[in-house]
Amino acid sequence: MARYTGPVCRLCRREGMKLFLKGDRCMSSKCAIERRNTRPGQHGQARARKMSGAGMQLREKQKVRRTYGLLERQFSNFYRKASHQPGKTGENLLQMLEMRLDNIVYRLGFGDSRAQARQLVTHGHFQVNGRKLDIPSAILKPGDEVAVRERSRNLEYFKTRALMLNQKGVPPWMRLDPTALSGRVLAIPTRQDMELPFDEALVVEYYSRR
Repeated sequence: MARYTGPVCRLCRREGMKLFLKGDRCMSSKCAIERRNTRPGQHGQARARKMSGAGMQLREKQKVRRTYGLLERQFSNFYRKASHQPGKTGENLLQMLEMRLDNIVYRLGFGDSRAQARQLVTHGHFQVNGRKLDIPSAILKPGDEVAVRERSRNLEYFKTRALMLNQKGVPPWMRLDPTALSGRVLAIPTRQDMELPFDEALVVEYYSRR
């Protein structure tokens, strides 16, 4: 599976905002945005030029894509599927991204970042509705239950994580059971439930121009 393997802090600096790609580090003083909020590269400190409409659309698309850790082809495939569904394309896109298994694992608190959650999924630590599922891009639906597999619960990582989950808050469209190391998708999130700092209309405009 292809994925970005470079320094993720550069991505946050390029977009000029926290994308929360490194978990707890993003909330500390070690965050790249806190230490050096300039674009990466030798010309990063140069005065930024006024961005065109197309440039704003591109940057917004990149923010969403990089937040969820997708490559361009993967992201464009999600957009194409979202555009064929009834309703608002931008909202459909965000809902599909939020319903990915790796994002669900992250939202439930089993991983500090989506990248870590994706790795936990690919290593086979989770089951959905009682069956092992190691495909991070799998789209879940309301009623699906995600749980740590029995064979993985004795790992030191999940023993420590179980203690942390008691203080973990989850979005209103999910339910978490810290004792059972499981969670359930209650509904497809609305735009208000997701509380994402994106303007998905710009993403739609970007693909509409192509």
